[in-house]
Amino acid sequence: MKRSKEWGGSDGVPAQEPGNGASGLTMRREIGLWSAVSFSAGCMIGSGIFMSPQGVLVHMGSPGGSLVVWAVCGLLAMLGALCFAELGALIPESGGEYAYILRTFGSLPGFLVAYTYVLVARPAAIAAVSLSFAEYALAPFYPGCTSLPQVAVKSAAASCILLLLLVNVWSSRLATILMNVCTAAKVFSLLIIVVGGAVVLVQGHGRTEVFLSAFQNTTLQAGSIGMAFYQGLWSFEGWGSINYVTEELKNPKRNLLWTLIISIPMVTALYLLVNISYLLVLSPSEILSSKAMAVMWGNQILGSWAWLMPLAVALSTFGSVNGTFFGSSRVCFVAAREGHMPSLLSMLHVHCLTPAPALMFTTVVALILVIPGEFSTIVNLLSLLSWIVYGTTIGCLLYLRIKTKNLPHIYKVPTIIPVIMLLASLYLVLAPIIDHPQMEMLYLFLFMLSGFPVYFLLIYFQCQPKCLQKAILHLQLLFEVAPTTKEC
Repeated sequence: MKRSKEWGGSDGVPAQEPGNGASGLTMRREIGLWSAVSFSAGCMIGSGIFMSPQGVLVHMGSPGGSLVVWAVCGLLAMLGALCFAELGALIPESGGEYAYILRTFGSLPGFLVAYTYVLVARPAAIAAVSLSFAEYALAPFYPGCTSLPQVAVKSAAASCILLLLLVNVWSSRLATILMNVCTAAKVFSLLIIVVGGAVVLVQGHGRTEVFLSAFQNTTLQAGSIGMAFYQGLWSFEGWGSINYVTEELKNPKRNLLWTLIISIPMVTALYLLVNISYLLVLSPSEILSSKAMAVMWGNQILGSWAWLMPLAVALSTFGSVNGTFFGSSRVCFVAAREGHMPSLLSMLHVHCLTPAPALMFTTVVALILVIPGEFSTIVNLLSLLSWIVYGTTIGCLLYLRIKTKNLPHIYKVPTIIPVIMLLASLYLVLAPIIDHPQMEMLYLFLFMLSGFPVYFLLIYFQCQPKCLQKAILHLQLLFEVAPTTKEC
């Protein structure tokens, strides 16, 4: 490794110069506007809308309260994405939150983001969604079973991750095409649920009485509301994923903003309509007792076509794993390019021009996390970690507004938007910790604190094994990868 360069200097202005010289391979700009919209929507629509409605309803205590949470989650995702769009225009680099924090606050904060994201957060997200994919994919093979064999579930999840590794290493274009196909399938499946609910309502068979007392028993506890938001926001997780691949976007200064404006309102509208359809067809007790809500909905409405729902959900989660995998490897790749990870992870395959070592590393960590993985625990811990990083990233925007008043802004959001997002981030981090403290949260913070000695030992003082460079050279030859340069 090498000590990371701090391009911003003391004034916090993000410089625009390559991190690894002027020679080397670069990734192609192959993602157009509609592929970007598909990527953004595909990362958001995964397992959450098929599993999280139960968690939101449990924590809010009422159908009306849960619908409000879903609407506010969509609004928060939109406001956050607008802030990220401005940061993406100011700092046109891949890596998302990592790149913005690195350029604004320097090497140590940037390393801590890379440390937590590359080693825990992003691989854990891949593990969580692949586990839900496995649950739905195996359900038809175990009819009548309320609990599937964990060996089979985790084997299927691992197979999903390994298959997507092959796709992403082989071709970024192929991975993008797969994302487009899966996004079309998942939007179609959500539309089936929406239309089915509308038909039930028109026929007069819907449970409309649930809306007459929609807000009865709504909780007012800050911690419970925070946990409900964690479950709902999990379904929007990925609203900033397009910022991970900025350097692969065609015309990023235009397409980045339009991607967010199109994808997030579309997903929010679908989520609200799908939740209303669930409430019209299923009773609150059925929703609370079901871990496969979409499948239960399909059994009651689709009849002999009910098999479409587990298939659609499996495709949806498979596409979400692909999108998360695609974006997560770019964070690892950019962190290595900046010297915060071994240099091997910043290299591209000489023929495929894909970040093969970063993809392999992400795969290994995700497979390790699949072994002890449990969906709901992963969701809560990831949400806590994500909103710590989101709040810090929004702070970057406010800091740049103050320190670099003369910096040209291609696109600028009203200051009230990042202020709202910063306050929301503080609430979503502190409320569950104060009201519902969990031992896993302590482990998470201890892991984050462990990044400090790791940074000073390996990055600042460069205490690295002497055999590291020789090992990297051998692995470089084995994997047929070469150093890269960054295209700004």
